[in-house]
Amino acid sequence: MRLWKRELQVLADELAIVITVCHLPPGTSKWNRIEHRLFAFITQNWRGKPLLSHQVIVQLIANTRTKTGLTVACRIDASVYKKGIKVSDGEMAALNIQPANFHGEWNYTFTPRPPNA
Repeated sequence: MRLWKRELQVLADELAIVITVCHLPPGTSKWNRIEHRLFAFITQNWRGKPLLSHQVIVQLIANTRTKTGLTVACRIDASVYKKGIKVSDGEMAALNIQPANFHGEWNYTFTPRPPNA
């Protein structure tokens, strides 16, 4: 979570925009109506098909359509990401992050930091 927050601050700084994050409380994502409707169709779409490769999985997911017309955009992210990146307490203290009044641990806003002179 520390790396996520640091990188969101970097993005806010680079784009010079305010970024607000609102997480669903733990365990509630499965009750998100759109996710729930969509994942049921994804599961139906690949039922009985061997998931032999990432490409097969991506194609099955990308070809999913709900009865109401909801579609899926899906692609493989072939980027290589460094593991074990540590964010220091000093980096965390330098974030321009404001927790929301309601559950600030889940909801917070990043404001761009002034550019270095």
